Amino acid sequence: MKALITFAVDSEFAPWRKLRPFARLEQPDSFRCNFGDVEVLVVFTGVGAKKPWLDIARNIWSGPIDVCISSGLAGALRDSYGVGEIIAPRTVASQSHNQKIACDAELLDLARSCGAETAPALLTVDRVILKAADKQELGESGDIVDMESAEVLVQAAALGARVACVRAISDCSSEDLPLDFNRVVTHDGEVSVPRVLGELAMHPSALPGLVRFGRQSHAAAEALAIFLDRYVQGLALAFAGKMPQEIAAR
Repeated sequence: MKALITFAVDSEFAPWRKLRPFARLEQPDSFRCNFGDVEVLVVFTGVGAKKPWLDIARNIWSGPIDVCISSGLAGALRDSYGVGEIIAPRTVASQSHNQKIACDAELLDLARSCGAETAPALLTVDRVILKAADKQELGESGDIVDMESAEVLVQAAALGARVACVRAISDCSSEDLPLDFNRVVTHDGEVSVPRVLGELAMHPSALPGLVRFGRQSHAAAEALAIFLDRYVQGLALAFAGKMPQEIAAR
């Protein structure tokens, strides 16, 4: 089985890379590791899916992709979701492109058996949502928010892959983000440290909030790494013909 798992940026993936011997590939922004009979390819999409992630995957794999999981961090649009909670939405929709896709039912069942909470909908938007008031307004259309999943899953499904989304909450619905992160992302979807420092120089009072948000994001990425390791082992068990319920005992 070939399983493509995408992250926006390396910091979302780094804790998982510490748990497993992922090999860095010659293709940029790509790593590979085997879990039994499941070959996992990790590719970075950049914030907003601005990188040629699908071309990278095709250059590495000539054959079909069996499973595609859009992973990484997300913002909560509802008060019930806390930092570090793992959410697997049943549907993923794009706010700007009028796209909506249902996630694979068996992949969702597997996510739930591995400890994720399922939610009705993830909303993919074209900007970082900075204010709690804006999150609450978006909460009328979705449960969590990101900037990549709709494009990733629509394109992967068009190639015949079974698709799902798994995200860890980095910021709650009631909190404002400390900086305007829309101003620090480069044209290819990377977070620019010099731009962050420039924003911080203009808004020094944001430093405590930025430190807190960094800690939250790191904690969420670590929780996601533990979940994904269990989840991909579950994929390997399922591919071997075993029941997903066996995963919890491992």
